[in-house]
Amino acid sequence: MVKIGGVLCALLLVTACSSNDPNSSSSDGADEETKIESAYIENLNVPWEIVQTGETFYLTERSGKIAKFDNSLERQTIQLTKPVHSEGEGGLLGMAIAEDFSQSKVAYLYHTYLEGGNTFNRVVKVKLTEDTWEETDELLANIPGSQFHNGGRLKIGLDGMLYITTGDAGEPELAQDKDSLAGKILRMDLEGNVPEDNPFNDSYVYSYGHRNPQGLAWNEEGQLFSSEHGQSAHDEINQIEAGNNYGWPVIEGDEIADGMVQPIYHSGDDTWAPSGIIIQDDNLYVACLRGEEIRSFELKGQGTTAETEDIGRVRSLLLDEDILFAITNNKDGRGDPVKEDDRMVKVRLGE
Repeated sequence: MVKIGGVLCALLLVTACSSNDPNSSSSDGADEETKIESAYIENLNVPWEIVQTGETFYLTERSGKIAKFDNSLERQTIQLTKPVHSEGEGGLLGMAIAEDFSQSKVAYLYHTYLEGGNTFNRVVKVKLTEDTWEETDELLANIPGSQFHNGGRLKIGLDGMLYITTGDAGEPELAQDKDSLAGKILRMDLEGNVPEDNPFNDSYVYSYGHRNPQGLAWNEEGQLFSSEHGQSAHDEINQIEAGNNYGWPVIEGDEIADGMVQPIYHSGDDTWAPSGIIIQDDNLYVACLRGEEIRSFELKGQGTTAETEDIGRVRSLLLDEDILFAITNNKDGRGDPVKEDDRMVKVRLGE
């Protein structure tokens, strides 16, 4: 493969490793260098998403705050009609900002909440006024939730629509039920309406048969890709097409069934626990939680490489030209935090 990384150095010591992925080739060593330059932000509280506008970063924290960073770190409050419920994998999760954010101050959030003793997720529109984010519209509620498998990624696509990943909420059969919002990738316009060209009539469902998808990204040709947590390994990278069934819980990994789509990559008996993803130059980069690395995948070919190690659980990625920002989740109860955790680290891709 054409290597973008492999050996990492500088302020944090990391080295590349080879993949045990059974359906792909792998590489260790490197022709070029990738460097983790610094811990760019420290002392975050289990961050989930990074967005950037100009020189300012906004990061959601699962407890229900938004951390703002532009030379210094401050936490901003959110006024919601239904409070954030932070338990297990739930809480304040995905965030996307409007294209005209510098003028409108509008953003979109995905968060977990309790109602009638049950756990749900919802998508809301918020507006930033001074240092407070205030809910202006509830776009979609009653997305099945639980302590685990809440999905949570929001991205505005190249078509201007809002895409949302949802988990199966611990009830696998919901992923195959097209009348349920669980275990899906959903698509809506920015006012919360069902687009006329969605694959199923009057439905937000864009694709189904997902277990716990947590990453969304498009390549330059407009092709959508997603990352997904498997059951006891068999994590997946999927190429998403409108209306397709991605198999959970009927198939996983190399298994085949009529009308169901196999992943373009899967982890076999290993576990990546893939979360946020970004794409650059036909390489898809994945934040890996259980794998504790950033891993790259060739989109034109079959190859995967561990680009970093030893920074712990990685939740989300953001690309600014050739600088990759990554946030850790070492304080989420499953990691081994160091004094500075959680952190956003700055990674320079090889030139």
